[in-house]
Amino acid sequence: MKINPLFWLVLGIGIITGYFREVIMVFTIVFIHEMGHVVAAKWFNWRIEKIELLPFGGVAEMNESANRPFREELIVIVSGPLQHLWMIGASFLLVQTPIWSVAEHQLFVWHNVMILGFNLLPIWPLDGGRILHLACTYRLPYKRGQKLTLLLSIIGIAIVGMVSYQLFPFHLNLWVVLLFLCVSNYLEWKQRHYVFIRFLLDRLYLDKPHSKRYSIRVQPNMKIRQVLELFRRGCQHTITINQTHCISEKMLLEAYFHQKAMDRKLEEVFSS
Repeated sequence: MKINPLFWLVLGIGIITGYFREVIMVFTIVFIHEMGHVVAAKWFNWRIEKIELLPFGGVAEMNESANRPFREELIVIVSGPLQHLWMIGASFLLVQTPIWSVAEHQLFVWHNVMILGFNLLPIWPLDGGRILHLACTYRLPYKRGQKLTLLLSIIGIAIVGMVSYQLFPFHLNLWVVLLFLCVSNYLEWKQRHYVFIRFLLDRLYLDKPHSKRYSIRVQPNMKIRQVLELFRRGCQHTITINQTHCISEKMLLEAYFHQKAMDRKLEEVFSS
């Protein structure tokens, strides 16, 4: 468990400005939100690297590589936002008792709605951005989907930034969060090639091959690297060369990693 320095900054601002109680309330909401992701990930035996709490939510970093089943990943992603629903419901019940005032109820519901809404924006690494990534990489080859996700995420940040400038030009916390999102997307863009390599490497050592089959028809003069860029998540690929010669996904991955043949043509490595 790690608390991002930005969270301590927001906490300090809350103390200075007299909103300490609100900051503690937000901390509790964020913690429960993140635990939703963790419980779901643990249920599916995912490898959890760390959980980082942020002012607007959290980031649960998993040691996974987009080769988990689509259903599992979707459940892990939405398990965070779903926590806000029961928290809001619990607040409506508690406000009927003496331990929870109307003012506390209204503030608690407001923070839940704001954190939920912000987290569902299609911006990486928010939950909405992860859902966007899941959709793009499900409909497109993984590398193209990964790139499209980041491009749409950057556009989303630009739109939110312009709207924030018009409506909340002096909202310090909001600008700190937007700065964090800009840095996160910049780093993710720089590391996109390594993320793709990790995706391919894990496919080479999958314990259980995907049941869904997907055929890729290619020409013999294509490079191995170019064919791998057509790979999709959740599929077991069969590569048909020149409509006559078929090779398995495993053979192509072994040529890429073990034979170091990433820039060689198919006809040079897999002769009929």
